[in-house]
Amino acid sequence: MFSLYLNQTKPLGIKLIGLVIPAFLLSACQIVGPNYERPELVVPAQFTEAADQAPNKISNTWWTQYQDQLLNDLVNKALQNNTDIKLAVARIEESEASAREVGAATFPQIDLNADASRTRVTELGANPVSRNPRSNYKAQLGTSFEIDFWGKLSRAKESARAQVLSTQYAKDTVALSLSGLVASNYLILRSLDTQIVILQDNIKSREASLGLTKRRLEGGVSSALDVHQAEVASANLSAQLAELTRLRALSLHQLALLTGDLNLNIASADIKSLPIPPTPPAGLPSSLLEARPDIRQAEEQMIAANAKIGVAKAALYPTISLTAGLGGESLELGDILKSAARIWTGGLNLYLPIFDSGRLNSKVEQASAKQKQALASYEGAVQSAFREVNDALVNLRQNTERETALNTSQQAAKKALEISENRYQSGYSAYLDVLDAQRVYNDAALSYVQSRQVRLVATVELFKALGGGWQESDVQQVK
Repeated sequence: MFSLYLNQTKPLGIKLIGLVIPAFLLSACQIVGPNYERPELVVPAQFTEAADQAPNKISNTWWTQYQDQLLNDLVNKALQNNTDIKLAVARIEESEASAREVGAATFPQIDLNADASRTRVTELGANPVSRNPRSNYKAQLGTSFEIDFWGKLSRAKESARAQVLSTQYAKDTVALSLSGLVASNYLILRSLDTQIVILQDNIKSREASLGLTKRRLEGGVSSALDVHQAEVASANLSAQLAELTRLRALSLHQLALLTGDLNLNIASADIKSLPIPPTPPAGLPSSLLEARPDIRQAEEQMIAANAKIGVAKAALYPTISLTAGLGGESLELGDILKSAARIWTGGLNLYLPIFDSGRLNSKVEQASAKQKQALASYEGAVQSAFREVNDALVNLRQNTERETALNTSQQAAKKALEISENRYQSGYSAYLDVLDAQRVYNDAALSYVQSRQVRLVATVELFKALGGGWQESDVQQVK
């Protein structure tokens, strides 16, 4: 440490000016470390999978496209009450406070130091004293300021700002994931509601069929085998109904946890009443991925890591600081504010590392390695996002075709059941044909509802993959 203090032959103002002017000159020097440049990634201009449909405008409140007010209320409640959201908000507050701490280093720090003491010294020897014991009072305002000669503080502020944005995007990522979970669980709940209604109707139908079979047995038309087969079929449906009821309760509990409302209760409704949200048009540009909060979070982390290289490199160069102090010192407390008791100091401190066995260079290498890690994470996030969008698009398209086919299957199974029941009642077919037709129709009806659920959940996954939605202008950019 090399310290240069002002002498007392010149006024304090002139001396401070002599320190301030070099400070401004020094602060105008070049900032060390690499400036951030967004990396160019090799990504196709458009998604390989896209639906051929007219453009539609969709806002970031994408869940409103399902036109279900209860779903809207559940998502809004989750965004307000969920503990993961609260945790993300607390992390934002922490990073903002850290950024303010880093920013404070660019301003002078002013401290007040005061002390009072009473001492007695020996009176022997050749050191006579005028007063023994005696008191000593001292009060002084001191300040220190590091000149950001190499941009170390500027790079630290740049890194801190990026960290703040990173935590904000992390919160947006949590919010997007949370809203997707709420929507998916709500759709599953509605699917189970519809499946339960279908099973209840089929149970009533089979109980009626069982009653008819018992009456035919009493009349000598049917055998006991038909009655037992009908009882087995009815009991199987009852067991299936119990399982769906259990799954619905679990889905409701999950929604209660996500929304923070442990007393949540949702009445039954039909999933088929929910509209299918519009799918994106063909030619959707891959640049939409830039709106995904997780990708923006990864980029801000890369910016922060890039700035830390400058902080590490600046540590290799001299650190220059200004110090000053002004106060008073006297033997009597009442004299401490008098001009004769005034004391002051001013100085310029220079710290220059000479030999540290490569410690500072190792920190530069560590910062560079972390920047490479952040870059790899960013590239991986973009590539994964591109795959997720393509997966969501193909899932949506294929599940749409699957739902259409299963709807046809359901309608055909219903007609086959009606024919088999009429033939049985007329005595033209065995009861086994009715049981088989009932089983086929029950499976087809449930499969159709499940396919509607999968299709709607696929739209949720597409919204999540795109970061919340798309705008008509996004498509026109590539036309």
